[in-house]
Amino acid sequence: MSSRFSDARGNRSLKLSLKRGKPVRRGAVIANGDWRVLKIWNKVHVLRELFAGAALHFLPRSMRRFLGLSIFLLIGPSASAASLQVAPVSLEFPPGAKASQLTLQNLGNTPIDAQIRVFRWSQKDGEEQLTPSSDVVASPPAASLAPGQNYIVRVVRVAAKPVAGEESYRLLVDELPQPSDDANTKVNFIVRYSIPIFFVQTNSNPQLVWSADLTKDGLRLAVRNDGARHIRISALKVEDISGHSVSYGQGLVGYVLPHSTMRWTAPAKDIAAGNALKITAQGNNGPLSATAVPVSAGE
Repeated sequence: MSSRFSDARGNRSLKLSLKRGKPVRRGAVIANGDWRVLKIWNKVHVLRELFAGAALHFLPRSMRRFLGLSIFLLIGPSASAASLQVAPVSLEFPPGAKASQLTLQNLGNTPIDAQIRVFRWSQKDGEEQLTPSSDVVASPPAASLAPGQNYIVRVVRVAAKPVAGEESYRLLVDELPQPSDDANTKVNFIVRYSIPIFFVQTNSNPQLVWSADLTKDGLRLAVRNDGARHIRISALKVEDISGHSVSYGQGLVGYVLPHSTMRWTAPAKDIAAGNALKITAQGNNGPLSATAVPVSAGE
């Protein structure tokens, strides 16, 4: 069994041969919009982490540590696709709002059990961090969905302290594995959705400062957000004065939270230190444009 995907930068295709009992390359992630990860669970269940998407990405080690997952596929004679769907794929609360809702849907032919949890989301030294929080709750924290059923989950900020600027959270919806009567021949695809949640108490805009450096792995772009609002960055691309370009993917590259810095690296054999780069991307509210001069790592 084999599959073909474009890589994270959209400049080549990969063919993965999936054989029973054989691991696929570590760190492979499926994404388009956010991140998806596949992993064998107890040699029977495949955990697929959906941050909404679909194109093959090879993440840096730091992001793999954040996700805590890699691809390992053990494909039997048959496989059943996961059926849990969640909408919307993000929530943003305007000033004063404290409650909203998500809809869980079971598109399959068998019942689904799901677990819902909320974590505070932050970024430190270019790393994503999730920490337990009781400031925002999901109700109910667990659900059972019959085939074809829709289920409403309420999301409520219960903290008494007012929001200062913007608060960021991730809501995780985990489909729980079901017992299998045919554990040796069937793979169950189990889904996790990670939904960004933002509570906003400011009308300010993100304030981005870009920098670039050349490392042994390629061109590393860093963006620091000095503003009080997050930025969602997609279709990130750089081009030098000679027309050499580097793409970081046509879909979502990532978020940069307020007063945080994030970094992304892509191969860039034709980019030289000292030559100005034009940076283009799509942000929350339209196109982004900036310049940076790359330096060699260590300078």
